[in-house]
Amino acid sequence: MILDGKTPSGPLAEKWDKHRFEMKLVNPANKRKYSVIVVGSGLAGASAAASMAELGYNVTCFCYQDSPRRAHSIAAQGGINAAKNYPNDGDSVFRLFYDTIKGGDFRSREANVYRLAQVSSSIIDQCVAQGVPFAREYGGFLANRSFGGALVSRTFYARGQTGQQLLLGAYQALSKQIGLGKVTMIPQTEMLDLVLVDGQARGIVTRNLVNGKVESHAADAVVLATGGYGNVFFLSTNAVGCNVTATFRAYKKGAFFANPCYTQIHPTCIPVTGDHQSKLTLMSESLRNDGRVWVPKNKGDKRAPGDVPEGARDYYLERKYPTYGNLAPRDISSRAAKQVCDEGRGVGPGGRGVYLDFSEAAKRLGEPVIRERYANLFDMYERITGENPYKVPMRIYPAVHYTMGGLWVDYNLMSNIPGLHVAGEANFSDHGANRLGASALMQGLADGYFVLPYTIGHYLASTPRKPVTTEHAAFKKAEADVNEKTRKFLSIKGKRTVTSFHRELGLLLWEYCGMARNDSGLRKALAKIPQIREEFWNNVTVLGENEGLNRSLERAGRVADFLEFGELMVQDALHRNESCGGHFREEHQTDEGEAQRDDENFCYVAAWQYDGDGKPAILNKEPLVYENVHLAQRSYK
Repeated sequence: MILDGKTPSGPLAEKWDKHRFEMKLVNPANKRKYSVIVVGSGLAGASAAASMAELGYNVTCFCYQDSPRRAHSIAAQGGINAAKNYPNDGDSVFRLFYDTIKGGDFRSREANVYRLAQVSSSIIDQCVAQGVPFAREYGGFLANRSFGGALVSRTFYARGQTGQQLLLGAYQALSKQIGLGKVTMIPQTEMLDLVLVDGQARGIVTRNLVNGKVESHAADAVVLATGGYGNVFFLSTNAVGCNVTATFRAYKKGAFFANPCYTQIHPTCIPVTGDHQSKLTLMSESLRNDGRVWVPKNKGDKRAPGDVPEGARDYYLERKYPTYGNLAPRDISSRAAKQVCDEGRGVGPGGRGVYLDFSEAAKRLGEPVIRERYANLFDMYERITGENPYKVPMRIYPAVHYTMGGLWVDYNLMSNIPGLHVAGEANFSDHGANRLGASALMQGLADGYFVLPYTIGHYLASTPRKPVTTEHAAFKKAEADVNEKTRKFLSIKGKRTVTSFHRELGLLLWEYCGMARNDSGLRKALAKIPQIREEFWNNVTVLGENEGLNRSLERAGRVADFLEFGELMVQDALHRNESCGGHFREEHQTDEGEAQRDDENFCYVAAWQYDGDGKPAILNKEPLVYENVHLAQRSYK
């Protein structure tokens, strides 16, 4: 099937304004008649729920945490991009648009990315009005810093806590609507199925994570804002609870899953220390503004970093990419780190690390300035490693971080299932094959504050209203399916823990579908994953019962989904015979080891359609048409 992204006609800069005018509106009095379900309470979910409630819709918002404030958006550190051009260094809406298209290696939809750049400035105004404490210059103006993939400073930040501060702003807006009775907030509840009535998304089935009760919830539209799937690799920078379940259950109900092989490896993570770890810790990309990345020039040089003279150091990012230097994009910086470590020049235990050194910046700026910019990040690093980064360089290594793939959506952020809208990291729409740093927060808030309030209204106004209750047969069937799966988990009583299966899957994917992939490895993964899945369903042990708090049961459902989703991810990576962004096929690289695209054969969104258990997914394509940028080999030299 050839998919239509429903991109509006007209000049790029006028598409969104034109589309907003042409969209149908819901009478303010009629908005009170409509209900919307929002799954997820991070930046995308909280902003969408608050904005739609303020417009007058009745919103029910769900999260599996005990509070919306614990959404994983809180973990974002470095900043949020916007094209305000406060530093007067040449930024513009078009430059932000182009940097984002180029950063994604020309694998994203032009119109969506331009709209993101257009509304970026409004996001900052919105957050300042909410009281988000962005860093400011001495004169009071908002401060900016640089991030990878850009030659301008456009990143607004609140020390190393930007995600937390933005989430608190969105949470305040959400709390206001909860207090007014326009949002019903239901925490500690997990979505386990999507309910379709007459082909439209009309509700969800959930499990109360405290008492185990399975319930149905009906609405006129559903929004999934449930984040990414990076934890399919077991070890990632994501919170342990982050999962793919909501979007994958929607995929099994007919929603297309787009570009699942596009996973981002972040170059600035504290290296793995052992099998005891359940997650990894990110060090913000903002640190690369002042930190210099290096390794010894000579293989096997085990001297302490302070004993390695300048002439024996290889500042490899500055050497390979002199224009961008240490602020080369994440995918490129990650592969460069892996390359020097594979050459035997890595540092730290096992040689899986590179130095991030602030000694030059401390001499140039003074340690108080470094403390002012990065103190909480430095403190976190010292608590975890026992090393003082003011005295010795940090040791970092790439790790799984963000996922650019997600449910396919059109320009209105609606999936191929009418009424099912998808926001933030849960959709595929804006980042192509690689996300530039500080753009995740931008997209989540753009979707929630400035896009969905318009497009959901258009959907509701364009769709004849047919009230549906949870007594409908479709809800009863979905509840029965959820209860049957729970019964099956608890009845297996095998010998292996859920975590052991998750770790085995994650190691397999990291080895064969991680920073670098090849045909042979991907085929090995495709052969092995069904074997792991079969053993899971015959030998997993899930302790406890359904009636009550049961973390083992929660994780079993999520890992079962990962065991199916991992196969889809590998299938996508195997079919895409090119390298682009975070998808690096070793067979397709330039003479200099950079990603080599095949625009003639793969300039499309790969949207996969579920075709039944045990069957390969069906490939649908959305051609990517570039009318405003020239397709070119990405270069950051």
